[in-house]
Amino acid sequence: MTAPKNNAQNHIVPMTYEEALTFIHGVNWQWCKPGLERIRALLHALGDPQDKLQFVHIAGTNGKGSTCAMTESILRAAGYKTGLYTSPYIWRFNERMAVMGQPIDDDTLAALCTEVKPIADAMVDKPTEFELITAIGMLYFYREQCDVVVLEVGLGGRLDATNVIKDPIACAVTGISLDHTAILGNTLGAIAGEKAGILKPGVPAVFGGDKTQDEAYDVISARANELGCTLARVNHDELTVHKAVLGECVFSYKDWKNVTIHLSGTYQPHNAATVLELVGAMRARGLKITDEDVYRGMANAEWRGRFEVLSKDPTLIFDGSHNPEGIAAAVEAIRHYYPNQKILLVTGVMRDKDYHAMAASLAPLCAAVFTLAPDNPSRALPADILAETYRKEGVEAAGFATADEAVAAAMARARKDNLPVFALGSLYMYGQIKTAHSRLAQMDC
Repeated sequence: MTAPKNNAQNHIVPMTYEEALTFIHGVNWQWCKPGLERIRALLHALGDPQDKLQFVHIAGTNGKGSTCAMTESILRAAGYKTGLYTSPYIWRFNERMAVMGQPIDDDTLAALCTEVKPIADAMVDKPTEFELITAIGMLYFYREQCDVVVLEVGLGGRLDATNVIKDPIACAVTGISLDHTAILGNTLGAIAGEKAGILKPGVPAVFGGDKTQDEAYDVISARANELGCTLARVNHDELTVHKAVLGECVFSYKDWKNVTIHLSGTYQPHNAATVLELVGAMRARGLKITDEDVYRGMANAEWRGRFEVLSKDPTLIFDGSHNPEGIAAAVEAIRHYYPNQKILLVTGVMRDKDYHAMAASLAPLCAAVFTLAPDNPSRALPADILAETYRKEGVEAAGFATADEAVAAAMARARKDNLPVFALGSLYMYGQIKTAHSRLAQMDC
């Protein structure tokens, strides 16, 4: 893409939506030094919009997106004008920043990129892709005059670009497992230290991890004490699930009775318990949220790509489990919904993930595996390597060049053997799987 040129009036020529995405994705981020200096400089040049907003800041290894979605839905039900910042996107890039549940429109995104690009280009130490997106999001939420922005951490916490904010309403760490160990550390305690970096002096915080994460809790609790933060921990023993079917779950947690959510996956009530603890933290900071707002917001919450039913005949379910803890949660959910039945698995992962451990967990459930490379060429594990990994676990597996071929083969086998199909792995697969299924459905019509 050529850089915008000045016209006769010395105005910058507006970008198109396609040019904006090319600009954002064209940044070479791999070798950038971690730190908040670039994002601070970029936002300062834009007028520090983040300092004029209120945030709920959410970190964690798994469950961040669902937790953010439920939190935003509750705040919206309470009458606040909400912003929601998440990553990665599931279907379209615009989903990464939404106001009142609606993703940013193409023209607005292009206009904001047009405004940000000259500033970013003039910086000696150029911002990363995520820093650019974060700056654009902050500017967008400020211009939209959002009351509260639910802000998902991208990676880690301490040095994540979202951590440029100063005084959030509340913070949460959903839970911690070993992921991105080359960057964050190879113990739960080390990773917890990075994620605890989002805590701020006097700001109430929540930790959603269970008893297996005591090492992480101790680190976060120590940091909270240093900063004078109250830290609530989810007590998973006080969570009772009354009903869990695809598309609906009813549970109780502490004094919250018979809460309904429409997010599938047996792990979602645990995420919801974190949200309910967050409600207490937000109320303590002055937000007006009634019990009715909570029940309505929970029931209305939507989140793509997490045990989402894409087809019922035959069954096709997508879940963006992409690390061992996420896969373990998916395995638990599969065994709950299909206790006496094998499944067909469509899967693809990034090469930096512990795909050997994932295969070991999933293989016993599978009648056959259909592998593909997710839509991220620089990071995706080749389909053939992943297929061979599953074959070593004793399950039939084949690699496919495209998602269309993998999905078509899996769905054909599903009809033949009357088995459900699960698409598990990288969220980068979502668009590939959904598009492939749509094409297949059109061909079957």
